[in-house]
Amino acid sequence: MPRSLYGYIRVLVMSIISLLAGSSWAGPPQGPLNIVVTIPVLKDLAEQVGGSHVRVTSLLKGYENEHTYSPKPSDLVAVRKARLLFEVGIGLEVWVASLVKNAGSGSLQVVTTSKGIGLIRDDHGHPHENSESGNPHVWMDPQNAATMMRHITESLIQVDPGHADDYRRNQAAYLTRLDQLQSELAGRVKALKNRRFVAHHPAWPYLARRFGLQIAGTIQMQSGSEPSALHMQELIDMMKKEDVKVVVSEIQLSQKLPELLSKETGARVVVLTTLPGGIPQTDSYLDMLRYNVLQLAYALEAV
Repeated sequence: MPRSLYGYIRVLVMSIISLLAGSSWAGPPQGPLNIVVTIPVLKDLAEQVGGSHVRVTSLLKGYENEHTYSPKPSDLVAVRKARLLFEVGIGLEVWVASLVKNAGSGSLQVVTTSKGIGLIRDDHGHPHENSESGNPHVWMDPQNAATMMRHITESLIQVDPGHADDYRRNQAAYLTRLDQLQSELAGRVKALKNRRFVAHHPAWPYLARRFGLQIAGTIQMQSGSEPSALHMQELIDMMKKEDVKVVVSEIQLSQKLPELLSKETGARVVVLTTLPGGIPQTDSYLDMLRYNVLQLAYALEAV
């Protein structure tokens, strides 16, 4: 083979190798992006933005307690395969750091979706369990959920810029639906004369602030801890004196203590959910938000 032809072929082969190597890093993802999220709220938001471009796995199911959750071996496998992991942050998922470390994935990006959200401290100034600087149940306010979705959208665009227009379009359409639902629910709550309730645990301050509701007291300031007999008696006395007739509990928690308050005060217990899928017909974030506000409104009207 002539030396000039050999040199030409060598340059051509090297160029092809270089091109292929570059395309493996800069090209679009092969198939849907693998995404892991900590709770079902983030799964719904990620799927709404990502559509067919993403494959989302939620570590928690809707009926599980986000505070007492313990990762399973299957979670480790899911994290190893993921390109992005979306968490709430604010100390809610204390188990995420060790899970990510054990997965040992160098390409995984962990995105905290609560960044930029103004946090609420719990009643009486007590910090929420595992809280870094405020109550972590930020997604219960639809405006906070919108902020979380924007973080998700930005992260998807960063790792998959080829579908940026789809991600932005999906986000805009969803936020329009979210605004419409928030206006509808605000109108429903506006007519309520009685807006006071006792909460099972501090999951509701953001929802209450957004819709003008009032939390008169809280049974458990920390999930999994038993309130003292004195605290329960103080709640009973307050409810009788101030005529508080509704107790908001959650499907993820035991109903023993709310039922005790109901027995002692005649209050009505309404069981809601902090996670989509915890109760039938709450599979999406919008469904959950609608269910929680309407059921609470019905309960407040009925007493």
